[in-house]
Amino acid sequence: MGKRFWICGAVMGFAALVLTLVVHALLLGGHYSELGAMYRDAADGARRFGWLLLAHALLGYAMTWVFARGFDQGRPTLGQGLRFGLAMALFGPVPAILLQYAMQPVPGSLILRQALLGTLAMMALGMLLAWLQPRRPTLVEPD
Repeated sequence: MGKRFWICGAVMGFAALVLTLVVHALLLGGHYSELGAMYRDAADGARRFGWLLLAHALLGYAMTWVFARGFDQGRPTLGQGLRFGLAMALFGPVPAILLQYAMQPVPGSLILRQALLGTLAMMALGMLLAWLQPRRPTLVEPD
């Protein structure tokens, strides 16, 4: 795991954080506020922002690590990224959302939006990671 891995992991963690904020704060924030005390309010959530950073750093580095092990130089990059993102969505966010639906009185329409937007976000992260190619050799300037 060289410098490129650490840079790709940091970029992925930041991109995941941005996508999470877009999906959950901007696109779904109104739906969450309708549910009242079931979710934290903005002030309470802000006090726990460090946990959000840690979660996305772990996500960024885990995705980079797994993708670097399975990237095939001989196959189209975009397709690999889309498949990887879909697999990651089915491995993490989608089952977690379904568990949330089973255990909390969350409206099915919100669950559907979370699953769809979460899957699209993971596929976007997969495409970004495929473009970054964490195992790509570093270019060296000629002497």
